[in-house]
Amino acid sequence: MSAGGERVRVRVAGVAVDGSGQHVILLKPLADEEDEGLILPIWIGEQEATSILVAVQGARAPRPLAHDLMRDMLDSLGATVDEVEIVRIEDGTFFAEVVLSASSGVRRLDARPSDALALASRTEAPIWVSTAVLEEAGIPDTVTDDDDDGDDEEEAAGMPTATPAITAPDAEARVDEFKRFLDDVDPDDFRDD
Repeated sequence: MSAGGERVRVRVAGVAVDGSGQHVILLKPLADEEDEGLILPIWIGEQEATSILVAVQGARAPRPLAHDLMRDMLDSLGATVDEVEIVRIEDGTFFAEVVLSASSGVRRLDARPSDALALASRTEAPIWVSTAVLEEAGIPDTVTDDDDDGDDEEEAAGMPTATPAITAPDAEARVDEFKRFLDDVDPDDFRDD
């Protein structure tokens, strides 16, 4: 249930890298939605992009990523992710909410869109976008290259081709690179001298 107003169900259509090397998650309305001609780009960090791709493509990291841990913690507490929603945009910053059901009731939690999307990708929770956000920040869909075969449930769980998209081998390489970084990092590297 939306916090307020109309909304559109979307899926992760891909992750692209813009001209400056920044990662962009591309959210596309499902084919039966009214605003299916738009796509919503949200700029996110490289680690978040990798985390989303790992989940969307069904890859497994040798050790749990932060969002895997988050999902496992919720599971162990008997909570479920009902849905996530991109609820608003202010000064170019997107805001999301994660809707959880637990023994104590339903809770709406404020979240960064990248974290909400990474969690939804791991729990198969539906992803929604406020119609107002899509109208304000959506762009014409000239980026994705979907064949509209009407199989949106399957497409919602997978990643159609996007140009330029990060592929499964790229995602695995990024996870490996991140693991090497963690092996070599020294706490002194983060000190302000």
